[in-house]
Amino acid sequence: MRTTAELEERLARPGAGLVDDLGRLPGDIMILGAGGKLGPSLVRLALNATRGDRRIIAVSRFGEPGLADALRADGATVVSADVSDERALRDLPEAPNVVFLVGAKFGTQGRAHAAWFTNTYLPGRVADRFRESRIAALSTGNVYPLVPVAGGGSTEDSPTGPVGDYAMSCLGRERVLTHFSETYGTRVALLRLNYAVELRYGVLVDLAQKILAGEPVDLMTGQVNVVWQGYANEVTLRSLLLADAPPYVLNVTGPELISVRQAALALGEALGKEPVLTGEEAPTALLSNAGRCHRLFGYPELTPAELIEHTARWVADGGPLLGKPTKFERRDGRF
Repeated sequence: MRTTAELEERLARPGAGLVDDLGRLPGDIMILGAGGKLGPSLVRLALNATRGDRRIIAVSRFGEPGLADALRADGATVVSADVSDERALRDLPEAPNVVFLVGAKFGTQGRAHAAWFTNTYLPGRVADRFRESRIAALSTGNVYPLVPVAGGGSTEDSPTGPVGDYAMSCLGRERVLTHFSETYGTRVALLRLNYAVELRYGVLVDLAQKILAGEPVDLMTGQVNVVWQGYANEVTLRSLLLADAPPYVLNVTGPELISVRQAALALGEALGKEPVLTGEEAPTALLSNAGRCHRLFGYPELTPAELIEHTARWVADGGPLLGKPTKFERRDGRF
């Protein structure tokens, strides 16, 4: 993967399991938040997996110039709408399958009300509008507390313990969706994702940029989960078949526990620059156990070593970046 076109093609390349699952899933698929960092590749993945046998409806405000036209050219049914507007939400076409990607994280520090509106109130409005649909809703592993590194990570049955307004508002999203699921029988899948990576953003890009800039890499958050974005997109679409009432909860991440120290050293070697490491690893971190996901859908196609290699080459070559740092090292929930 050397160019944006090659990266987009890889992200939108469906596996046989996804093609089979969507073949068993009747009806159109609507993707709310199709203009975000995950949305375009997920729309294209759905288009490629369904091969034109139904509508893939991409809904967003589409702030990025040209994106709506590009998705339309790829075959998507594009609806330019702000789903936070009641009339716009009401006027959306019907769809038996809804993927909800809308969320607010970065820049919400000091504007907690905005995070709570987007992450908690708005999902309830969507669930009410599409109460007869299957809904796959993106959540986050941040709903869990920091856990001992030696413990294997939080499972879906572990107690939640969000830290900070962002994480609390995301748990609020889950609670509100659960309310509508329990009240109306709406079938919902809740996907607790952390941390998705591709070559333009993610934990590995954050580390590579720091190393190239000679900035210190803080090791206090010494362990982290990462998962290839293409795999996360496949699981998101396939989870529509798991949607249930009460909601089906699924952790989505890679099977490995990634050492930030070792990842930084490997990236530094690939980049030809010694990383500046600071601090010592804390005994706890935000970690998820995605064993249930892997039993259902197998393992991600790209290993951490391959992701490190691809990321280092991309960043060293000056490939385009999204400029959205994960802030994975934050332990106080402030984003």
